[in-house]
Amino acid sequence: MEEFKLKDGNRIPALGLGTWQLTGETCVKAIRKALELGYRHIDTAEIYGNQREIGKAIRGFPREELFITSKVWTNHLRHDDVLGACERTLEELGTDYVDLYLIHWPSEEVPVRETLEAMRELKRKGKVRSVGVSNFEVGHLKEALGVARDLVVNNQIEFHPYRYPKEVHEFCKRERIVVTAYSPLGRGRLLQDPKVREIAKRRVRTPAQVCLRWALQKGAVVIPKASSVEHLREDMQIFDWELSEEDIRALDALNRGLSVLE
Repeated sequence: MEEFKLKDGNRIPALGLGTWQLTGETCVKAIRKALELGYRHIDTAEIYGNQREIGKAIRGFPREELFITSKVWTNHLRHDDVLGACERTLEELGTDYVDLYLIHWPSEEVPVRETLEAMRELKRKGKVRSVGVSNFEVGHLKEALGVARDLVVNNQIEFHPYRYPKEVHEFCKRERIVVTAYSPLGRGRLLQDPKVREIAKRRVRTPAQVCLRWALQKGAVVIPKASSVEHLREDMQIFDWELSEEDIRALDALNRGLSVLE
């Protein structure tokens, strides 16, 4: 499993398992299957409502081998609320710390300085190893870096060939902020795209592997959601080959600023 080095010195696996909308026993079984196959990076958030299931699934696996990301929701961004939300997350996950803790969305109500001060406190106490943000545009990132340049090491954003946020991506690269690509398959829409399928056929790969490899070659961590052994295994097979520059340009040309969240 390849890794990216964060600017605080910690390392993040380049492939993780996204768990949004994975709940109940389906969630538990998917994570256990993933861990058995070699996944070590699990992505969750307090708003997903599945942290207890994830805690159940990781029980018995060496904690030091895992990389767990969680996110604090928008109604918990005040200083004391951040601390309380993190404690609940740790209790639900059954762990003493999370490897990466993110501000899930930027807020117009709560100054980012207040939230990041609480995050810094959590890091100082060892409850959080690394701190980052999610869904931050360039303006939000500039504000965050203005108050905690050393602290913010990751920005998790919607990132796939139909929505390639180049300005945010380039800014993050300049500031040594690792990007994590969520919905890297465009919620499945990209799997039927003629160009993606043509590249996949020519490369003797699957459309999902082509999309994940595209993001990986952009320098992004990818966190596709999968629950079947077939798809979990398929998503892991993205490290021992490369897309050509021509392939990358063809996939870049699919960008239409289309959010699959809308």
